[in-house]
Order: sequence, then C-alpha cells, then structure tokens
Amino acid sequence: MPPDARAIGGVDDSKALSRAERERLAILIRARALAISLGAASVREISALNIYQATVLAMRRALRKLAVAPDVVLIDGKPIRTLEISHRAVVGGDHRCYSVACASIIAKVTRDRLMSSLSVRYPAYGWNSNSGYGTPSHIASCREAGLTSHHRPEFCRSVTPRIDGSSVTR
Repeated sequence: MPPDARAIGGVDDSKALSRAERERLAILIRARALAISLGAASVREISALNIYQATVLAMRRALRKLAVAPDVVLIDGKPIRTLEISHRAVVGGDHRCYSVACASIIAKVTRDRLMSSLSVRYPAYGWNSNSGYGTPSHIASCREAGLTSHHRPEFCRSVTPRIDGSSVTR
C-alpha cells in the first residue's frame, strides 16, 4: 500500500469482516495498492512439505510475482528463518497492521471465490458458505460423501474414500 496515502476506512482483520464488506474493501485495496501478488501451495505440496514449509513456498511464489520489489516485507505471525527477503513479523498482524490487514482481505476474498467455484463442482460440501473450514456440517459432509482431491487428508482420522475412488489412510 502507498506509504503516503490515507488508510482505507473499514480495513481490519478479514475474519472480523462480513463477506460483503471484504468484497467491497478488496475492490478499493486493488485500486490503491502499489502491487498485489498471490501465492499458493497445493494439497499435495502441503502433504509433502508440511503446512509451515508450504506457507513459505507460497510466500516465495507471491514475492517473485510482485511488480514492485519490496525493501522489507511485513508478515503475519512469527519470523521465517528461511525466507530470503528482509521481513518483519507481526504477531496478530491482520488486526494490528494496515498493510497486513489489506493482504488478509485480498487473500480471503480470493480463497472465498475459489471455494465458491469448487462448490459448484462439489455441492455436497457447502464450500460456498464454509470456505472449506472444518465446520460441523463440513465434517459431516466429508464423512458422508468422502474426500475430493482438494481436501487435506491429514485432518481425517480414519480411512476415507475419495470421490475419485481412491482412499486415504490416516
């Protein structure tokens, strides 16, 4: 975000905002941001690397795609020893730091849109309303319908059939 511009009113921790408010703010953030880039890690990468290393991988991917090279990066959470760029970690950054909150909103809106598009393909899981979080209804859907390749099997405690016919053992 531009350092000399006023903060966009209403920007806060994405989890504290309604879906409609996040969508509204994401438009304003995208219009004002100097650069925005997203990075992701696949279910397979998360399983192979672990969530921490997959998060670092996703951060590296996002940083490589930025149109403006940052001098320093603010991240939500604790410092990451293996991140090759100068960074400052802010615990609880999504509600303590404006630029981290902006990033949180963009990430959540992007994830919500992805989950909504997946819910069209896999309506049994309610992804358009739970965004894949482990709500009781989502967990019940996983037990009833099995898992898709988009699920992280580490969260299942027993053998759960996948929709594609394979199975996951945990």
